[in-house]
Parts: sequence; structure tokens; C-alpha cells
Amino acid sequence: MLKLYAMFLTLIFLVELVAAIVGFVFRHEIKNSFKNNYEKALKQYNATGDYRSDAVDKIQTTLHCCGVTDYRDWKDTNYYSEKGFPKSCCKLEGCSPQRDADKVNNEGCFIKVMTVIESEMGVVAGISFGVACFQGI
Repeated sequence: MLKLYAMFLTLIFLVELVAAIVGFVFRHEIKNSFKNNYEKALKQYNATGDYRSDAVDKIQTTLHCCGVTDYRDWKDTNYYSEKGFPKSCCKLEGCSPQRDADKVNNEGCFIKVMTVIESEMGVVAGISFGVACFQGI
């Protein structure tokens, strides 16, 4: 039983190690995938409670950003042609959807999301290392 336990523990450790290496090696593809999916979510945005639209709103509200690279990304969407910028793009709370670019955040969300992820990478690596060390004990 003890050998079986050690074998499973080693297997879990190897899976964690492979996942960390794959995440590091393919980090650029992960960024590209996120950017493509975020662009697709903007194109399909409808503000009716769709989970993708909710995610776009949450990111834009939390990080005070608008669009993928900047606020002009919204101008290519159906939502913008019908209603203007979404509320989550507004600099001030309580504004309504509109077309006035001076009242929305100028920075794009992709750079801000990547900055947050990269700044938290040390914490994730530290926790992963701690878990791996704890397994080795």
C-alpha cells in the first residue's frame, strides 16, 4: 500500500510538472487564444445576460478598459451600430450606452489582462512550488 501511495504521489507530481512546463512553453499561444476569444466575444456582445457578454462587462468594469486593443474595437460590432458603447466602457458610473468616445475608457483590455496575469505569475509559481514541496515530504 505504501508503494502504491508513493507511486500515485509521484504520478501527481509529474503531471503538475508537465502542466507547468507546457504552460510556460505555450504561453504565447495562450495569449493569442485569449485575444481571439475576446475579439469574438466583442463581436457577439449583446448585453442580455449571455455569459460571454457578462465576462466582457466584468473585465471592462474591473480593469477600467474598453475593447481589445482600444475603444475603437467596438466600432466594428453590431452592438455599437445599434446602441453605441456598452455601459461597462464608461469612465463614470451610471452613464448610458452612447457613441461619445470622450466618455469611455481609452485603453484596451488585452494589455491590462496580460499585465495582471503576468504580475500574478510569481504567486502562482510560488503556490505550485509549495504544493510540490509538500508532496515531497
